[in-house]
Amino acid sequence: MKWRFALAALSLLTAFGAFAETTNTLSEAEIQGRQLAQQILEERPVTNLVQTGVLRIRGSNRVDVPIQFQTIVKATNWCARYETASSNRVLLIVIHEAEKPNHYALFEGPPKLGEAVDRIGTDLPNSKIMTPFANSDFWIADLGLEFFHWPEQKILKHDMKRGRSCQVLESANPNPSTNGYSRVVSWIDNETLGIVHAEAYDLKNKLLKEFDPKSFKKVNGQWELQEMEIRNDQTGSRTRLEFDVKKE
Repeated sequence: MKWRFALAALSLLTAFGAFAETTNTLSEAEIQGRQLAQQILEERPVTNLVQTGVLRIRGSNRVDVPIQFQTIVKATNWCARYETASSNRVLLIVIHEAEKPNHYALFEGPPKLGEAVDRIGTDLPNSKIMTPFANSDFWIADLGLEFFHWPEQKILKHDMKRGRSCQVLESANPNPSTNGYSRVVSWIDNETLGIVHAEAYDLKNKLLKEFDPKSFKKVNGQWELQEMEIRNDQTGSRTRLEFDVKKE
């Protein structure tokens, strides 16, 4: 049941300057947490992929936004592209490269020459990645799995969640913004390294968001994510991302 690259894709490390740090200053839970986060970030798609779907945003208004998700695999990196097919078109590009930070670029409005390439000249500032993608409850940082890049990672416990055996990983933000996450707690499936459930907390350590993959279909012998949902517990809004997945 691997939701795989749905968030990241869908797409989920820096060299973790943290890993260069001597381990004798870390607890066993912190060492194991960093190792698990690194394992997750080393996961990468094998082939290029294009999926279509819809963002169902349910807040003060009900809005359905058609979206296309694409992964482009290169020898040294892979690129995730999220593009809305609406009058207010938005394109997010996230480049993932081993042992390096994510690179983000955001384009809004009609397509511009050169924007679709998977090379980015100017990255988004950290404050910008903690903002909504296409007015949904998914922030840019969520789609890039940015919290797995934070240097502070710790295993809190081992737990069962939704019938799966999991490690509970706490990712702490070293520089939280007033409107961002201070920490994220993720239930990581031991078998697949997929997220079974995740909770994000604000600067005051109050629950802000919850993420859950909702359903899967088997495609070519592998489980593919069909739906995932993120809920804002403070505003009551939620967004479900539904993918067009054909069952074999």
